[in-house]
Amino acid sequence: MKEKKVIYYTDELNDEFSTFKGNPPVIDSTYDYDDSTFARQLKRFFIYRILVFPMAWAYTRLAMHRRLVGKEKLKPYRKTGIFLYGNHTQPVGDAFMQACMTYPRTNYVIVHPNNLTVPFFGPMTPALGALPIPGNTTAYRNFTKAIADKIARRHPVVIYPEAHIWPYYTKIRPFPDMSFGYPANLNTPVFCFVNTYRKRRVSKKPKVVTYIDGPFFPDMELDPKSRRKKLRDEVYNRMTELAQNSDCEYIRYIRKEEDNG
Repeated sequence: MKEKKVIYYTDELNDEFSTFKGNPPVIDSTYDYDDSTFARQLKRFFIYRILVFPMAWAYTRLAMHRRLVGKEKLKPYRKTGIFLYGNHTQPVGDAFMQACMTYPRTNYVIVHPNNLTVPFFGPMTPALGALPIPGNTTAYRNFTKAIADKIARRHPVVIYPEAHIWPYYTKIRPFPDMSFGYPANLNTPVFCFVNTYRKRRVSKKPKVVTYIDGPFFPDMELDPKSRRKKLRDEVYNRMTELAQNSDCEYIRYIRKEEDNG
């Protein structure tokens, strides 16, 4: 009988277990986040709708056996810009799953600049809605302006607040509240989604069941810092509850100091 894979970690906030190791570019003030021109929208339509979406649908349904629970909660907000926060547990699958989750709406996703160097897909990621995290203060102003623009244009913006990929991890890792400043400042509805892992009869590799919940709203009566923290805590607590729907552990994660071997 094949033994379960074990990954040892030391830092829940910063350890990264993605298999891809790239040399990310520095996103500075010259990076252009604007895709509102006709030419860029045409390119986005072709790459997002024609090329990648059929591939994403096939991968999530046939390879991951993914099922969505709660997508109807997004329907009343289909004409409103929203933020979606999810757990980061699939190196390839997360990119495909978030594209399918909001269909027929196209979304944008905040990513590490590393994504721009992924073989084959890297050059396409801006057209797929990738918003790479900036590397300096000047670029950050352009970045926040771009996020506000996507929300104003009534698109969903996807954020993985855990930041680092832990494949098949079945719990929610602690994450800071910084990324919740976007909806807190823009007074925008927030949803969460959690990929859980369920046993399959014919394979040891689990199927994915994604739970969507919300909306959560920023409390505009609080000061910005308290508003951001409250929103983060509400989303984190709900994600932790939804993660309990996993019923198997495909990869076991053990903190190094807990290993007695």
